[in-house]
Amino acid sequence: MVIGFILISGEAILVHRWLPGSRNLKKSVHLSMQGLALASGVFGIWTKFHGQDGIVANFWSLHSWMGLICMLLFVAQWLIGFLSFWHRGEMRTTRVRVLPWHVFLGLYTYGLAVATAETGLLEKLTLLQTNRNVSKHCTESMVVNGVGVGLALLSGIVILAAVSPKYQALQSKLMYSDTKCLSS
Repeated sequence: MVIGFILISGEAILVHRWLPGSRNLKKSVHLSMQGLALASGVFGIWTKFHGQDGIVANFWSLHSWMGLICMLLFVAQWLIGFLSFWHRGEMRTTRVRVLPWHVFLGLYTYGLAVATAETGLLEKLTLLQTNRNVSKHCTESMVVNGVGVGLALLSGIVILAAVSPKYQALQSKLMYSDTKCLSS
């Protein structure tokens, strides 16, 4: 789930910044990478619920409920992105109106995925420490804390790169040229 929703999705968010080539190429790569991230998330959820406990027994924590919300938002984002930006049936005015919301909800979902991963790390570590399987200052605790700090730093870098002024200026120019073309 971390690989799909955080690493692959983070790269997909930044594909418009680092990938050279046409807009169609960037949109194709973005859609494909987000689809791979979604497939990773579905596989992660399937493996969790494939156990003997069943679905309901796994929804008892903040982590599980945040994960469900994150998954639903991710599916909705992917479908809206596909229908609005990839599928040619939508009018250009619709795409211009949807784009800011798509960007916002994409970054929100990404941030929620990171927060969900952080709560999952905390939940697992707390259960291990409560059951006295690991001590508070052991190597496993330090690794889990290191992963948590690493995820927080990574999400900050991805979100900063996605909303940096250079990107915003380029996006504003594109939106201005789109609205200018529409008014002509």
